Amino acid sequence: MRLSWTIVSLLFAASFLSNNVLTAADNAVPQATTEAAMKPYAQPIAQTEAAIDMVPIPGGTFKMGSPESEAGRNADEGPQHEVRIDPFWMGKCEITWNQYEIWGEKIDIARRKIFGSPATPNDELADAVTRPTPPYTDMSFSMGKQKHPAICMTQHAARMYCKWLSVKTGQYYRLPTEAEWEYACRAGTTTAYSFGDDVSKLDEYAWYEANSDEGYHEVGQKKPNAWGLHDMHGNVSEWTLDQYVPDTYANRKSGVRNPLVVPSKLFPRVVRGGGWDDSATLLRSAVREGSDEDWKQQDPQIPQSIWYHTDALSVGFRIVRPLKAPSDEEKATLWDKTAPEQLDPVVE
Repeated sequence: MRLSWTIVSLLFAASFLSNNVLTAADNAVPQATTEAAMKPYAQPIAQTEAAIDMVPIPGGTFKMGSPESEAGRNADEGPQHEVRIDPFWMGKCEITWNQYEIWGEKIDIARRKIFGSPATPNDELADAVTRPTPPYTDMSFSMGKQKHPAICMTQHAARMYCKWLSVKTGQYYRLPTEAEWEYACRAGTTTAYSFGDDVSKLDEYAWYEANSDEGYHEVGQKKPNAWGLHDMHGNVSEWTLDQYVPDTYANRKSGVRNPLVVPSKLFPRVVRGGGWDDSATLLRSAVREGSDEDWKQQDPQIPQSIWYHTDALSVGFRIVRPLKAPSDEEKATLWDKTAPEQLDPVVE
């Protein structure tokens, strides 16, 4: 098992906390069968002190895209069309390094060994989920870890984190669809940003090119939108489930429910929200961006990694949990479906 010396030292330094380590029972979160019963909660991760804050997002309809009159509008943001969204919970903030590396660095497994804790049935399922190969450089690029947003992962890596978290916790987590993301970002607004059209207020809500000092920042430092979500504008762009297709909106019927463009090729796939290195215009609620092969430009591996986008220093993700958990068939045909299959090369 591979662990950095920094992580090993932290694990042993924290060994006296063994009485406080979360057990399988602590994975339980408040359940709801109706939208009215949905409440904010924190999803603990067993064998660690980490938890992911989740915020309820009410179901409803909204106009997806931007009007032709919106300043800075791109052609792929139209035509506007009505979309219906079912209720879900969404991460209050972007997934941070201290939440992401539990999976990526196998910290949960290491802590079980240190504390002599037996694996639960959920642990055994989670341990079987594929984890990334060791990174070939510091993927934070010295901008900070811990409460800073995790970056430089492929969409595949973000999806596998969600799969691991789902079996680890017994709750179904995934990436948001592009429609869910915009709906949650807007939080009931129809303006360019979730706080209105006045770009002079952007500093209060976002880290971006003008105020980021050339790097990302700890999550949750700026004002949230009306639904309690932080950093929906800026800090890092966020993966969604969808394939990026420029004319998606032109070919979509108005009134569609929970739309998703299931990925059928690696590039491009949709990220949303804009990052610390983007201009104010690119942080608008309706802006769409597709991933690019250039995001792997500095990857020295042959073949290039299925886990890392070395040049995507402002790309991360946040998670959602639908109120109604999908069936296995729905997972296979919609939410978990993606092609082509991603496999690590066989080392002979």
